[in-house]
Amino acid sequence: MARTRVVFLTLLVALAPASAVADVTAFIGTTATPANRTAAGVAIGFGILFLGFEFEYSGTGEEPLEQAPSLRTGTGNVLLQTPVAIMGLQPYFTTGGGAYRESLGSFQETQAAFNTGGGVKISLLGPVKARLDYRVFKLKGEPLHSTVHRLYAGVNLSF
Repeated sequence: MARTRVVFLTLLVALAPASAVADVTAFIGTTATPANRTAAGVAIGFGILFLGFEFEYSGTGEEPLEQAPSLRTGTGNVLLQTPVAIMGLQPYFTTGGGAYRESLGSFQETQAAFNTGGGVKISLLGPVKARLDYRVFKLKGEPLHSTVHRLYAGVNLSF
């Protein structure tokens, strides 16, 4: 009987859901298609062990002289990540989709967007981390540029 209780309690603890961790990232970087322009945004997410979910908004300004359109994206993403930092680093892979708006002068296109990328969260101090991220966006519809590359650095706060 005692053995059954021990097995039952062990299974109960093992199957109990892990505590979820939420975080927010403010970032700045560059959108490199067709010319380098400043990109900035915010991401809010949560994760359980190796699986994370994130909602992100990003904006890149227009550069008319380079014929580079502004780009606004709002996406929901899934992250596969290490459950804990390894030597202060927590690498991740991400993919997701949402919507975009691209505009240049009087041209404007709003349609679906999909992205794939990855990066690393770097432990700094307590719940504060640096975050480096690279994404490739595939824009549907008739955008001026259907494939867009973005690289950013940000400050990530876990809570």
